[in-house]
Amino acid sequence: MDWHAVTFDWNRARAFLVTAEEGSLSAAARALGLAQPTLGRQVRALVEELGVALFERVGRSLSLTPGGLELAEHVRAMGEAATRVSLSASGRSQSIEGSVRITASEITAAHVLPPVIAQLRAAEPGIAVEIVASNSLADLRRREADIAIRNPRPTDPDLIARKLSDDSGHLYASHGYLRRAGRLDTPEALAAAEFVGFADNDRLIEALNGRGIAVGARNFPLLTGSHLVLWELVRQGLGIGVMASGVGDAEPLVRRAAPWMDPFAFEVWLVAHRELRTSRRIRLVFDWLADALGDAARTR
Repeated sequence: MDWHAVTFDWNRARAFLVTAEEGSLSAAARALGLAQPTLGRQVRALVEELGVALFERVGRSLSLTPGGLELAEHVRAMGEAATRVSLSASGRSQSIEGSVRITASEITAAHVLPPVIAQLRAAEPGIAVEIVASNSLADLRRREADIAIRNPRPTDPDLIARKLSDDSGHLYASHGYLRRAGRLDTPEALAAAEFVGFADNDRLIEALNGRGIAVGARNFPLLTGSHLVLWELVRQGLGIGVMASGVGDAEPLVRRAAPWMDPFAFEVWLVAHRELRTSRRIRLVFDWLADALGDAARTR
């Protein structure tokens, strides 16, 4: 915003708006508790400042000119904003309205967020929530989202972040697949199994190799860029896949394929743009998510 261009005097604008709504200087002066000459000077000063005729006299009343009609719309919006500021400052603001965009991975968006958002909507029905389910990292600085739930720790100094939990993932497979595969109780047995992998699968292969499980591309006959599709393929018995323990342990169609193996550890972060400091709506949703997701992590 160009603050040097903002030279508007609110008292003059208010005098104009009340005059427009009351229809005369005398009625406006009574409404504001001002002397009529004082109010008249404020309106004339605004006309001179803008260089635009705002009223024309019709009999004993004042009628807005086309320029006055246009200005009245803007000043009325200013008046409504000033009222909200006054209510907020006095603690009497009762509702928060508007939209908040939350981005999260597909799994988090589909399996974790729905009950949290349901509680939020019940408590704050004026808040509309848009969920962006994506496995790529949304750019909060370009306002692709207001709030993000991420695994990598944010490093951008323009972002505000709160760590929600230290989480874990395990290998899961359907009961049918595990019956067909036999005992997978050693690294060698697991290295002979079939997995469902990600489109960019190198990190998973490296992580398994680092645990002594000698798998390669040959072990991944199925690949997908969608975590939801991966999970469905695992549920349908097409192979072993990695999943967050909170989601995997809750699914009755699968069980841990290698419970003896160390879990995959990762962090969960709640992240927002620094506008969080000035937007009451975003702050409320951020705090709600922090409490709800943090509580969920502690009870697992």
